[in-house]
Amino acid sequence: MAKAAWVAPLYLSIAWTLMITYQIFTQTAVSTLITNLNAFVPSVGLWLTSRIDLVVFVYGFAWVFVLSSAIPGVILGKERGVLAQFFLCLTLTFLAVVMVDVLENYAQVSMSQLLGFSYFFNNLVVASLYLVIPYVLMIALDIHSRNMVKQKQNLELLTENYLENTPIKEKY
Repeated sequence: MAKAAWVAPLYLSIAWTLMITYQIFTQTAVSTLITNLNAFVPSVGLWLTSRIDLVVFVYGFAWVFVLSSAIPGVILGKERGVLAQFFLCLTLTFLAVVMVDVLENYAQVSMSQLLGFSYFFNNLVVASLYLVIPYVLMIALDIHSRNMVKQKQNLELLTENYLENTPIKEKY
C-alpha cells in the first residue's frame, strides 16, 4: 500500500501528460506522416488524407487504450473491479480536460505555448516515433504480462513437484 501512495501520483502525472499530448500533437504527427507518404504512394496518401479524422481517432484511441489499460492495472493492481477502473479512467479523462484550463488560468501557460511544441512533429522521424509509441507499449505490456503468467505457472509447477517428491516425516 505504501508503494501505491507514491507510485499513483507518478503514474497519474504520466497518464495526464500523455493524454494531453495525444490530444494536441496527434493531428500534426498524422498530417506529417500522410504528407510524406503521399510523395511515395500517392493513392494511399490521398485515401488517408480523405479519412484523416478516422486516422487521428485510431491513434488517439490507441493512446487512450494503453493508458486506460496500463495505468489502472499499476495503480489498482491486477484484481481490480470494473467500477474502480471506470472511476480511475474517468478521473484521468477529467484531469486531461480540466488541467488545460488550470494551466491557462493559474499557471499562465497558454495553449499557444503548448502548440509551439507541435513544430517538432513536422519532422517525419519524430512524428513516426510518436505515433508508434502506443503500439510499442501495447506489445511490451503484452509480452510482460505473458512472461509473468509463465513465471507464475513455473513456480506453481516447481512447488507442486517439490511437495510431491519430498518425503513427509510423520510425528507419532
